[in-house]
Amino acid sequence: GVCLNSIDTKSQVCSLLWNKEYREIISGHGYSQNQLSIWKYPTLSKVADLNGHTQRVLNMAISPDGSTVVSAAGDETLRFWKCFASDDSKRKAKKK
Repeated sequence: GVCLNSIDTKSQVCSLLWNKEYREIISGHGYSQNQLSIWKYPTLSKVADLNGHTQRVLNMAISPDGSTVVSAAGDETLRFWKCFASDDSKRKAKKK
């Protein structure tokens, strides 16, 4: 394959999630900040850093409605982050 783009995150990248609706990537990090970062795609401009873990982020998952990210870290915590607004109108349209 061909590398389309890259960015130096300045920390270890441990996990990634895509948010298709917002066209953003969430990255989970280790040393040195143990943060989650949100990046706009495809520009890879940083939208936000989410801090709270004291050890490396090991895994992440996104809620079914796409609004909340849960991160699991080496500090033995799960942290729930409200990252995106949920679109109730899209969910109601799918139910019909």
